[in-house]
Amino acid sequence: MTRINAPSATEREVTDSVPHAADGALSHGLKQRHLSMIALGGVIGAGLFVGSGTGIAAAGPGIVLAYAVSGLLVMLVMRMLGEMAAANPASGTFSVHAERAIGPWAGFTAGWMFWIELCVGIAVEAIGAASIMVKWFPSTPSWMWVLLFMAVFCGTNLAAVGNFGEFEFWFAALKVAAIGAFLVIGVLAILGLLPGTSAPGTDNLTGRGGFLPHGTDGLVAGLLASVFAYGGLETVTIAAAESEQPVKGVAKAVRTAMWRIALFYVGSMLVVVTLLPWTDKSVVTDGPYVAVLNYLDIPAAGRIMDVIVLAALLSAMNANIYGASRMSHSLVQRGEGPRFLAKVSGGVPRLTVLASSAFGFLAVLFSYWWPTTVFKWLLYMTGAAVLVVWGFIAATQLMLRRKLEREEPERLVVRMWAFPYLTWVALAGVVATLGLMLREQDTAEQLYATAGLTVVLALTGYLRQRSAAARRG
Repeated sequence: MTRINAPSATEREVTDSVPHAADGALSHGLKQRHLSMIALGGVIGAGLFVGSGTGIAAAGPGIVLAYAVSGLLVMLVMRMLGEMAAANPASGTFSVHAERAIGPWAGFTAGWMFWIELCVGIAVEAIGAASIMVKWFPSTPSWMWVLLFMAVFCGTNLAAVGNFGEFEFWFAALKVAAIGAFLVIGVLAILGLLPGTSAPGTDNLTGRGGFLPHGTDGLVAGLLASVFAYGGLETVTIAAAESEQPVKGVAKAVRTAMWRIALFYVGSMLVVVTLLPWTDKSVVTDGPYVAVLNYLDIPAAGRIMDVIVLAALLSAMNANIYGASRMSHSLVQRGEGPRFLAKVSGGVPRLTVLASSAFGFLAVLFSYWWPTTVFKWLLYMTGAAVLVVWGFIAATQLMLRRKLEREEPERLVVRMWAFPYLTWVALAGVVATLGLMLREQDTAEQLYATAGLTVVLALTGYLRQRSAAARRG
């Protein structure tokens, strides 16, 4: 029999009213424009601007198909998460839902897995942003920039949730404007309407080995590269719980996910492989966007993209500190972590902001002290974490949907398409992607490390659950 826990006092359902932040409660300082832009810009990460070049080299023009397939999986996951978040907005998002549907051990595992993933992401983004600054200012040390960025975004997250929202609003606006301009310029060039260009036709799509030059092996490599580019979309459902209109905000964000993914990811990849041969070495060395802009003789293309990538990195860093602090706050409020971290002042969980930032900064130090050992394994342990989280989301939605239909159908503001069939398709897609990771040594090692972390967290959560049950008699 499925165990469905009632929401705890610290994770009560949030309505569309805008309550004043009581002492010890999170505020509702995110405006609707903040949430809309977080949802819009949240799909545009640094991995899209830089890392997608590796996927193009592996899959050739087939990268368009790879991004389309992985994008469909992400849309299904977001739809499931949106259904649950709109029905019960909570800062712990899928961790809270997993606890209610499966049990405290599941909420513990999914929540702390996500927290570790975000904290390691903070380190990776800080290091990447610092490397850009060192390129601009060669005489400065990398650690100085890391420390500066950590201090700035830790400080903004400590002050008020509105600061996080305002930073993300402008970061997202810059990213959206950049990708929008790229798509417009690219389409004009494809049509031969840009001065000095001629329409390339389909030569780059079908020549040099065809659409899938490396066959299914290349497509699989491109698929794996594209799946992990979508990580971080879950943050919008965390932010929704602190917005003025949580239900309306998360519903709108989820409903627009399809066109955002199709436009930003699939559309931009199609522009790149149509304009440039996939064998062009600059696609990997400079990044696909810089390579296209250079091909079109856009002045200062490299510097322009450095600014955009820096914004994407800082945006992700800011969002990860926010997401990690809210997830850990939700966990400790539910008794799944050190209770002393649960204190909230001024509507902000400052202790979990500090703890999350400190862990991220410690991971940065690991990258300097033990880059090939400790830091490498931190990266490996979180290599497949996003897939584990998506698996929990799918399993949880399967269990909660029936209960909602039976007891509170009015809360189903967002509904999963073709339930339960597409939920099972999404779950099968997650499992299949995990299986594909076994094909290559590097991704297989990441899978094993993530599996090890998952087992440790699940066992710890289960033992804590048993201990709590024993104390209750």
